[in-house]
Amino acid sequence: VQLQASGGGLVQAGGSLRLSCAASGRTFRDYGMGWFRQASGSGRALVSAINWNGSRTYYVDSVKGRFTISRDNAKSSVYLQMNSLKPEDTAVYYCASARGSMWYSSDRDYAYWGQETQVTVSS
Repeated sequence: VQLQASGGGLVQAGGSLRLSCAASGRTFRDYGMGWFRQASGSGRALVSAINWNGSRTYYVDSVKGRFTISRDNAKSSVYLQMNSLKPEDTAVYYCASARGSMWYSSDRDYAYWGQETQVTVSS
């Protein structure tokens, strides 16, 4: 199973970025997906997650109203649209494919991980 993340970069506060994650090697539509991030000096934390068909989503409080997770099962891809970015959103971001069909809050419930993509928000 491979997860290929892209879309990170450097943006000014208030700007937007869209992260993408393309999956291969398993039946994408059967599994929940998540986006995690890890800021310097901090542990990895769930930012947003989505169940197998997109009907259920989760957002950490700090990104509610600013970030939107979505998925396109036909393209085996999950996205994270990030608007109104803040310096505190600066981190490396990871997409992950869950062990089951729902969304999950623990990283132990995710079986496969993409490579990191850096998001840097300047003030």
